[in-house]
Amino acid sequence: MRPRIKICCMSSVEEMWLAVRYGASAVGLVSAMPSGPGVIEDELIREIAARVPPAVASFLLTCKMDAEEIIEQQRRLRPNTLQLCDRLERGTYRDLRRALPGVALVQVIHVQSEESVAEACAVAPEVDALLLDSGNQQLAVKELGGTGRTHDWRLSRRIVEQAGKPVFLAGGLKAENVRAAIEQVAPFGLDVCSGVRTDGRLDERKLAAYCAQIY
Repeated sequence: MRPRIKICCMSSVEEMWLAVRYGASAVGLVSAMPSGPGVIEDELIREIAARVPPAVASFLLTCKMDAEEIIEQQRRLRPNTLQLCDRLERGTYRDLRRALPGVALVQVIHVQSEESVAEACAVAPEVDALLLDSGNQQLAVKELGGTGRTHDWRLSRRIVEQAGKPVFLAGGLKAENVRAAIEQVAPFGLDVCSGVRTDGRLDERKLAAYCAQIY
């Protein structure tokens, strides 16, 4: 099965439509983060989310760790999918589901060690999908995505095999390595940001080369 394509770090409605034209089934909208690229103002997130076509998922990337704050953020910005970039520490996934029926939950796992496999399998029953990235939550300034680094795909493959939920692969993907990523990990979906950008802008040439390796 051909992996789904998620293009992250949308900075305009025009970028969103460019991603959709090249076959994206999801686009990422980055709210305030402690570090990393692609952050846009809430007003622009709301505008882009409202214009995403019905067949395409609008992922809101949030670093919030409190269920009530996440609920308020979703209701204000109206994406159809929440990408939880950090661990949920206050409230539960059930709280999110009760308050936000129909909104998909995607938990990010920052793959660093064997412990990441256990974490992914533990949280998988609570969410609709997992997204495996290359951040580091232990740093003084957390890295919650957008690092441009790959991680150990052998661990990611184990998560795909064991988690029992769709898995998106992120972290350092680009045209030159995405085919190898598909072969090694066999993910449900692929998530890319910097690998299809030049000077922070979505680069149609890079996007075309990337998608050609998937199709």
